[in-house]
Amino acid sequence: MLTDMETRVTIAIECCRPGAVIPSYAHPTDGGMDITCPVEVTIPAGKTAIVPTGLKVAVPEGWMLLVFPRSGMSAKTGLRVANSPGLIDAGYRNEVGVILHNTAGEDAVIAAGSRIAQFVLVRRTAISFVPVESVADIGENRGGGFGHTGV
Repeated sequence: MLTDMETRVTIAIECCRPGAVIPSYAHPTDGGMDITCPVEVTIPAGKTAIVPTGLKVAVPEGWMLLVFPRSGMSAKTGLRVANSPGLIDAGYRNEVGVILHNTAGEDAVIAAGSRIAQFVLVRRTAISFVPVESVADIGENRGGGFGHTGV
């Protein structure tokens, strides 16, 4: 059931490998849908791999699908989504892969059916840049950056 603050967007999805699972929300108020891996994959220690999902999607124009890490996987393993968040544009129609990096000192084995990341759908906003001589007098410069406000 949708609240007055929610929008439902229909996305066409194709399962292109045996064992592929169409993502779904674990709880009605979740922001992300878990993505699984349909095959067993081993990622050697210190290496990066594109892990298949067995899914192809047709994201509607005006939207983009982001691939975020799952907090449980990040907390319990050395696997990290290398390009977090990953971005699936409206024009992409090939199989979605999740780029995982193994930071652990040993090989990581991902069992078929394991939840490896999550999809989050967001509205696309187009940007128009306006060249100026200087941005120094626009708004307020809070200064600092790159950890300036502390740990």
